[in-house]
Amino acid sequence: MKDPRFKPTAIRSPRGARTTEIDWADGHKGVYPHAVLRGYCPCAGCQGHSGEIKFVEPTDAQQELEDITTVGGYALALTWFDGHDSGIYSYKYLRSLCRCAECAAAAPGN
Repeated sequence: MKDPRFKPTAIRSPRGARTTEIDWADGHKGVYPHAVLRGYCPCAGCQGHSGEIKFVEPTDAQQELEDITTVGGYALALTWFDGHDSGIYSYKYLRSLCRCAECAAAAPGN
């Protein structure tokens, strides 16, 4: 059985919004600011080839999300209005990027 922490049941990202919300099968309501999603884009173009994920400060224009598509049963592909579309965000990785009040309070350094 798949871990319900890594299975989305609903994704909401209205056009023009600066936040995407994901409901997970375990009942968690995830909150994902577009600045965080774009800043932690996992693609090699944004992160290089070192394997280390670092935050890359996005411009305001880079934070407009155009489309979200599923990749198999394990990830989401995000397409941004500036044409960037090479980041594939695994469900496990997305959970680590959650900025809801509960996750923010549990983050290291808080």
